[in-house]
Amino acid sequence: MAATTCELTWLRYLLHDLQVKHNQPATLFYDNQAALYIAANPVYHEWTKHIELDCHTVREKIHNGEIRTAHVQTKHQVADIFTKPLPAPLFKSHLHKLGVVDIHTPT
Repeated sequence: MAATTCELTWLRYLLHDLQVKHNQPATLFYDNQAALYIAANPVYHEWTKHIELDCHTVREKIHNGEIRTAHVQTKHQVADIFTKPLPAPLFKSHLHKLGVVDIHTPT
């Protein structure tokens, strides 16, 4: 989450430099509810001292209104296509959502 938060922050700065107004917070979808709770709730900080810096990075951006987090079910997490093996139907569904087509399929 911290790496994506940094990328979203960079994109916001880039949009600002290009004079594109984007006043709404960027939405960060994540499939791990525990991570979302930790990022939003400082009470969990005592449980997660080993990821302290990452938590503070995400929590600060949430508090400043630069990002907001939202839960997405694992089966709907399209980014999983890049990070893990998936069952064939789910893989094909994610390919379709990304707009990937097989150019070698006969028409």
